[in-house]
Order: sequence, then C-alpha cells, then structure tokens
Amino acid sequence: MKRGELYRVASPSSREPKKFRVFVIVSRQILIDSRFSTVVCAPVYSTHDSLSTQVLIGSEEGVKHTSSIHCDELVSLPKTYLTHFIGSLTTQKLDALNEALLIALDIQD
Repeated sequence: MKRGELYRVASPSSREPKKFRVFVIVSRQILIDSRFSTVVCAPVYSTHDSLSTQVLIGSEEGVKHTSSIHCDELVSLPKTYLTHFIGSLTTQKLDALNEALLIALDIQD
C-alpha cells in the first residue's frame, strides 16, 4: 500500500448512491506503513468542476472514465477497506495532487 494508489472501496455510507467509490491514498508513507489502522484518502468522482483542488485522472491511472480526485473531501478510511487495487498516480499526477492538497488545506508553500 502506497501514497498515490487508487482503490475501489465498498461505499462507507448508506447515503451514497453508488455501491462502490474509488479513493486515492494521500497519507504520508510513514503513516501508511505504521501500526495505525486508518489512512487519509481523497474520493474520486466522475464530475470535474475545474477547481484548483481537483485533479483530473483517466485510464492511465486505472479508472475506466475521465474522473477527478476531490481534495476538498478528505476522509479517513480503515486500511482493511483498501483491498481492491485499481492503479497508481503517475509522477505528474502525484505532483498535481500535492499542489491541490496544499490549496485545499490552505497551506502556504
């Protein structure tokens, strides 16, 4: 399990219309490798609103359709939920994710 990997996860909420959602791991690697049971993830949606906190991804990253990582909607998920690996972000997309997270969390670079 690594930062920037995408996993298909059974919907953690009964309010979610889809049975599954794709998430990308955004936690730092030391936390992912630790004894802690959860990691921070960003959801992936098929919509893109051209916000600076969204990162476009596509088949190169393992998703079926052009999609968008939404960094304004971070969640903590149990590592045990992350079992259906679908792909990884490219180096360029990981750089874009880092920038989107800085903006979403209002961290001055």
